Order: sequence, then C-alpha cells, then structure tokens
Amino acid sequence: MSINNHTHHIVGTHNYHTTGIVPQLFLAIPFVLVLLIYTFAVIVSNRRYKRWPVYRTFFIISGVISAIVAVTGPLAERSHMNFTAHMLGHLLLGMLAPLLIVLAAPITLILRTLNVQVARRLSRFLRSPIVRIFNDPIVTSFLNIGGLWLLYTTDLYRVMQQNTLLHVLVHTHVFLAGYLYTAAIIYIDPTPHRCSYIYRVIIFMISLAGHGILSKYIYAHPPSGVPVYEAETGGMLMYFGGDAIDIVIIIILCFQWYRATRPRGLDKKTSKTIQSSLAKG
Repeated sequence: MSINNHTHHIVGTHNYHTTGIVPQLFLAIPFVLVLLIYTFAVIVSNRRYKRWPVYRTFFIISGVISAIVAVTGPLAERSHMNFTAHMLGHLLLGMLAPLLIVLAAPITLILRTLNVQVARRLSRFLRSPIVRIFNDPIVTSFLNIGGLWLLYTTDLYRVMQQNTLLHVLVHTHVFLAGYLYTAAIIYIDPTPHRCSYIYRVIIFMISLAGHGILSKYIYAHPPSGVPVYEAETGGMLMYFGGDAIDIVIIIILCFQWYRATRPRGLDKKTSKTIQSSLAKG
C-alpha cells in the first residue's frame, strides 16, 4: 500500500466515525424545511391566484432531492472515504441542486404568497446594497470558484474530513455559493440589480475556465491524503460533469438573451399601413 493510500485510509476511517447522523441531519433538515415551505406557499398561491406552474414544483423537488442525496445516506458516507464519491456529491450539492432550485423561482413564489406589506419589505430588502453585492457575478464567482480552489489546493479538504463542524460549514458554503452564483448568471426570480448580458457572459466564461483548470489541477496534483487514481477519476468527473450542468446554464442564458433582444412584432397600426401601401402599389 502506498503512503497516499495509507494516509487516505486512516483519514477516511476516522472521519466515518466523527461525522455520523448528526451532521447529516444538520445539512439535510434545512432542505426539507425549504421543500415544506415551498409546498405550503404553492397551496396558498393556488388558492389566491392562478395555479403555480407544475414544472417549478418539479424543479424544487428535484433540487432538494439532489442536495439531500449529496449530504445524507450512502453517497455522503462514501464521500468521506472516497474522493470520487465526494466529487459526485460536490456536483449534486454545489451545481445541480442550486440550478434546479433557482429554476423553481422561490423568491417569485414567496412574493406571491406574502401579504402586501411583508412583500414590500422583502422587495426593499432585495433592492438593498447587501443584495447588490451578493448578486454581482464577480462576487458570486469568487465565492463559488474561489472557494473550491481554497478547498482543494490547501489542507482544508483534509482538515474538513476530520472536523465535523468544518465539514458542515464547508458543505453549507458549497451550496449557498453555488445558488448565489447561478442566480447571478441566469435571472429567474425578480432581480432589481440587473447586470448586462455581456457582463454576465464574460464572468461566466472566466468562471468556466477557473472550474476547468481546477479539475485538471486536481487530476495532476491530488489533494492531501487522496490517492492518485481517485484524484484522476474525481478530476475527470468534476470536468465533464461540471460541463454538462454548465451547458444547461449556457442554453438558458442564451435563450434569455435572445428573447430580450429579438425584434418585436409590428403593432397593428403599422401592419395595416404596410398592407394598405402594398395593396395600392
């Protein structure tokens, strides 16, 4: 057995005992609450207004399931001892779940459900400077991609595997950073602090490069305590799996850009004038 394999085996075994059901509950319960609140909001909204789109509800259910699978159960337990499993959990928690939950438009649903006064307060908060900061693609990219670089190129990954509190904090950051980043690139919910499409595309392309370079770095330079073969598999999974999810974001962003800039149809008066001119001609 190589030194790397031996070190990884010790870390993984120790972590298996120090991160049991309690941290899994800490990570899973917030997602369950989100789903319950969302479901209640859908019921209230359907009674007061027109029916909430079923596909939005499908997105929130899928997103919550993706997150829970990543932080609880067999995959979560395996990820403490196997870097490839950990990377699969990263894709589910930090990329797929945030995308699906953003597509569920939770802020729009909340604004529809709340009474007028509370909705206005929430709208004022959404227009606040703090929200502007965390809605800027540069800031969210730094939190998301920069956080991953910090995790995998320092001893943070190894320490996280041996510290329950740090384990919970890192996974919480991975999801929140992924959600803020996705919400800052594709606008599904109301966004008072809107950035131009060109600005978002440029930052998105830089982020894609940062994510891709990191996956290749992991392939060539395994994190502390990770066997080479697991780092290679995990790096490839991060690269290709991340690209698959990013392609969906690209399609959505391009579609939104096209819809916002496409030529508008002629109004009825102009259309009648053109038809009359053609008839006379």
